[in-house]
Amino acid sequence: MPPSSDLLQGTLDLLVLKSLALEPMHGWGIAQRIQQVSQNVLQIGQGSLYPALHRLEYKGWIEAEWGESENNRRAKFYSLTKAGRKQLATELENWDRLTSAIALVLKGAQG
Repeated sequence: MPPSSDLLQGTLDLLVLKSLALEPMHGWGIAQRIQQVSQNVLQIGQGSLYPALHRLEYKGWIEAEWGESENNRRAKFYSLTKAGRKQLATELENWDRLTSAIALVLKGAQG
């Protein structure tokens, strides 16, 4: 199972933004969602996740506020900002373009 450091640069940011598109979540919840949706292929460690969250917050794409988690512990909950939703749309378009280009190269390399 590849750690997040094996992901293309910027991919973790995209995964975090997409995870927060539906509802605010705390860091552990974001990591769990990515792991579950990827069927346990992607496992994001704290050493990668929290720097990404700080980076996204610094860019103004997410914001954080303190709340209580499911087990009544104090946790920081992250949510997308308006700028974050716009960035997510841009990143998804870029991802589609990139993966289509890679697929073309791989198809061409087979023949």
